[in-house]
Amino acid sequence: MSKFYITAAIPYVNAKPHCGHVLEFVQVDALKRYHQLLGEESLSLSGGDENALKNVQAAEKSGRPLKEFIDENTEAFRQLAIKLNGGFDVWQRGSDQKHHFPSSQKLWKLCAQNGDIYKKPYKGLYCVGCEAFYTREELNENGECFEHSGKKLEEIQEENYFFALSKYQDKIIQIIEDGTFKIVPEFRKNEVLSFLKGGLVDISISRSNERAKNWGVPVPNDSTQRIYVWFDALNIYQSGIGFGWDEETYKKWWPADLHIIGKGISRFHAIYWPAFLLSAGLSLPKELLVHGYLTVDGKKISKSDPSTIIDPVPIIEKYGVDVIRYYLLAKVSPFEDGDFSESKLAEVYNADLANGLGNLVSRVLTMVENYCEGKVPEISQDPDSHPLRIDENIYNWKKAWVDIDKNMEDFHFNDALASVWRFISEADKYIDIHKPWEMAKQGKTEELNWVLYGLLDSLHQVAWQIYPFLPETSQKIAKSLGIKGLLVENPLSKNSWVNIKSGTAIKKPAALFPKIEDKIA
Repeated sequence: MSKFYITAAIPYVNAKPHCGHVLEFVQVDALKRYHQLLGEESLSLSGGDENALKNVQAAEKSGRPLKEFIDENTEAFRQLAIKLNGGFDVWQRGSDQKHHFPSSQKLWKLCAQNGDIYKKPYKGLYCVGCEAFYTREELNENGECFEHSGKKLEEIQEENYFFALSKYQDKIIQIIEDGTFKIVPEFRKNEVLSFLKGGLVDISISRSNERAKNWGVPVPNDSTQRIYVWFDALNIYQSGIGFGWDEETYKKWWPADLHIIGKGISRFHAIYWPAFLLSAGLSLPKELLVHGYLTVDGKKISKSDPSTIIDPVPIIEKYGVDVIRYYLLAKVSPFEDGDFSESKLAEVYNADLANGLGNLVSRVLTMVENYCEGKVPEISQDPDSHPLRIDENIYNWKKAWVDIDKNMEDFHFNDALASVWRFISEADKYIDIHKPWEMAKQGKTEELNWVLYGLLDSLHQVAWQIYPFLPETSQKIAKSLGIKGLLVENPLSKNSWVNIKSGTAIKKPAALFPKIEDKIA
């Protein structure tokens, strides 16, 4: 069995999660579930970037003990993923001294053995928000980081360890241009190449204990320094699967098949991370997907603007987990910035989920209850010849799957879901054209059974099609059709599908998406 190892970025835990984090979590989970449907053994990983200086400063500002503060926030992120039905198989914490510390120290030693780590005095401008040093040429006209405008950079002077990043400039350009390390979308790849060709400088990869407040991974053989956050945080992708402590598991899963990250941290993942791995003689991740930001009512999410910080948990509890998953996957571009508001969410809920998917399921199962005694009807024809499967004049489910597969391969989640909803619309049209209620009145039992069987089969297919995106709804539909195996814990692959069986009892569920006029903000 082939494997698929996918990661989300490792979020800072200086504050509780917001709706922007949900976007990436559901993207990762949708791809993981899709690869499970392909029959691949799949693993997802994220964790807590806990050693950042910004975490230390946030804990000090809150007046709470550092470990207590970080434990609470890290757990909030982990629980959010679980609440989204996207819990990660591995949640690796940066403060884990049993696994992550020795793993990161091993990476350091491998780079040092290759002659790529050296110590020197340094003076530079440091952005705590990015946890990175910048030259003046990299800042805006106000001398601020573009990611954190309005925040003054700190001028830091101390003796640090440096990594010979400049040594790997040409090699990184080569692996990106030849596709050894693929960056998607193309315009993000070009941004990275443009930065690379402008020239790389060596980077600081440690902090003094004083500045780090004695927090983080100790530098090997130097009790006065801690490893710089990006060097250790990026290694979470390896430490979580055994690097430095379980080589058998590590060899099974590494290299990562896909890292998913936001555009603000592309430099660290597209340049620093492959350079560290090249230096250490380790395999490179295969692909990097860079998504845009989620905005709120057109504004970038910012801790300095409380109106943009939306807690996703009340939204999930109010509308249901699959509603927010659907909105972020279907209505937000995977590559550009996308906007979120509760009013837009409610509109999409009614239009696509209540009037679309929910209405189709209700129509079909109600007719089966009324005309077939609540059972899958007997048919005399080959089910594989039903028009909703093969008729080239309609958008049948085979066409839908071709489009879904292509779009998921290209990470176009929104277009994949558009294909599903096109098929849902086609099934609705099929009902309106054939009018099963009139067939029932006229006693056309054989024709009626044929139409209803095809519609039930369509719901069967829709359950599979939405599984990566709306897993909870997928299972409700599958269970209503008496289908076993469509479960989060043990999903069947596409190769194991069978036709729904005549005589199977149908259990009509409560409305999947009751209209919510009273909930619209």
